[in-house]
Amino acid sequence: MGLHTPLYDAHIEQGGKMVDFGGWDMPINYGSQIEEHHQVRRDAGMFDVSHMTIVDLTGERVKDFLRKLLANNVDRLKESGKALYSCMLNEQGGVIDDLIVYYMHDSWFRMVVNAATREKDLAWINKQAGAFDVNVNVRDDLAMIAAQGPHARDKVHQVLGAEAKALDGIGIFFMRETGQLAVARTGYTGEDGYEIMIPAAEAKSYWDKFLHAGIKPCGLGARDTLRLEAGMNLYGTDMDESTSPLESGLGWTIGWEPAERDFIGRKALEAQKAAGQNKKLVGLLLEGKGVLRNHQKVVIDGLGEGEITSGSFSPTLGKAIAFARVPGEASDHCQVDMRGKLMAAKIVKPPFVRQGKACV
Repeated sequence: MGLHTPLYDAHIEQGGKMVDFGGWDMPINYGSQIEEHHQVRRDAGMFDVSHMTIVDLTGERVKDFLRKLLANNVDRLKESGKALYSCMLNEQGGVIDDLIVYYMHDSWFRMVVNAATREKDLAWINKQAGAFDVNVNVRDDLAMIAAQGPHARDKVHQVLGAEAKALDGIGIFFMRETGQLAVARTGYTGEDGYEIMIPAAEAKSYWDKFLHAGIKPCGLGARDTLRLEAGMNLYGTDMDESTSPLESGLGWTIGWEPAERDFIGRKALEAQKAAGQNKKLVGLLLEGKGVLRNHQKVVIDGLGEGEITSGSFSPTLGKAIAFARVPGEASDHCQVDMRGKLMAAKIVKPPFVRQGKACV
């Protein structure tokens, strides 16, 4: 038996098919992954993301600590509630995890890290925090529900009633507190919506209210095809400690300036950048029929080979799509080895879909 979120009983009641995910028993779907995918693209769906780890970092030197810990630069966070996406690197420039950090005020930041990397992340964070006298508080008292889709925010507002007033004018990648909730306009689907942090004891009550408002439960299967269409990496699949952000399509998350900010992994990234990019992460669109799968070999004439890191069928496009790590000079076209047969694919720049519209 795996770990259970506060919403485990709700998943069972609603027919969730439970699977192991990073040591947690989580719903892969509630009947039809395809229908759940379309529910989010066309209306509103919700995901239990309480298995992710919420960490509050406090102390007078917490900003200095995060300048060192993260590849992106928290100095960009000027307004309370503003969020930043970043990688946390090892000394070799490999990705320990990708995460979101929220600036609450100068001595308090909130971080959300991945479920499957919880123990190693917390060990690394605590190891680095000692020199800065930062308090690391894991918020296991909080659950989190992601409501996503073109109508998700309106339906959440209906449930919150007068408390929704605090969310008026909230920008993308901002968090605001209202009542007992912390509501962030973030997500992992390529659709608008909220990620809502809730006292664990109240999670089931809010889940039921959202369900009554027409926000349908969705499982990890739909979450995976949605994030792939949206061009969003999955840790442990598209990047890990053996790959750098430069090799993972995440060069945009590196805060190179100011040059004197010596974040962990910087020297290794600078050396890699100076040597030239041997590998890069790209999008693939299969030109014929079939489904692209993780670990299939990618062949680029005259340049060598690569490998699919994430592959699936895109319900929105009706075609197979993938991320692949390929030689740095690859462009335009390639072939994918599908059971010994080379199939033509187009190299594209993700995202494949954004806010329900095709981008490729």
